[in-house]
Amino acid sequence: MIKVLIADDQDLVRIGLRALVESEEDLSLVGEAADGLAAVAVARRERPDVILMDVRMPGVDGIEATRRIVADPELAGTRVIVLTTFELDEYVFDALRHGASGFLTKDTRPAELLRAIRLVAEGEALLSPSVTRRVVREFATRPSRVPRPHPRLGALTDREREVVGLVGEGLSNEEIAERLVVSPATARTHVSRAMVKLAARDRAQLVVFAYQSGLVQS
Repeated sequence: MIKVLIADDQDLVRIGLRALVESEEDLSLVGEAADGLAAVAVARRERPDVILMDVRMPGVDGIEATRRIVADPELAGTRVIVLTTFELDEYVFDALRHGASGFLTKDTRPAELLRAIRLVAEGEALLSPSVTRRVVREFATRPSRVPRPHPRLGALTDREREVVGLVGEGLSNEEIAERLVVSPATARTHVSRAMVKLAARDRAQLVVFAYQSGLVQS
């Protein structure tokens, strides 16, 4: 059973999401919240597998709530899916940077939302690298943004840095293997080690780190 928490300040949105979650036999709604502070409190009490998190909420917004949840070691198994009205929204970039496993627009079809919940619950990144890249590049490469290399970047080997850059370009493990002329298993190992060293929760966050650290040529 996948435990789901819904955090959104709009009653109608919560009602719709609640009905969708409760219609599925393998999903269990464990709580609702109308603001980020409540979302963090319910998450710590119920320890959901997946949180559907609106970003624009009063008081503590979804970005700060995501940051607090990701930083809590007791919630290491909780994944956050950000809900947003606009796909290319700077809130999305900040949410990914703070550890969200991906994002969905609020006009996402019900079947796609259910698939996303199950995918993230299994520990996968919701977004394909190419979709993540498009959102991240939109904001990370703006002249107003100063590059901020990841503090653990120095722990990566040269090959791992190269692999992180390729992840940032939107390449799959198979495509990375082909580019570097190595086996897919070797490519997966490099990606996994880089994620561990950079404390990236999933591939989506690894793309953010690649851009922030200047490992992707814009």
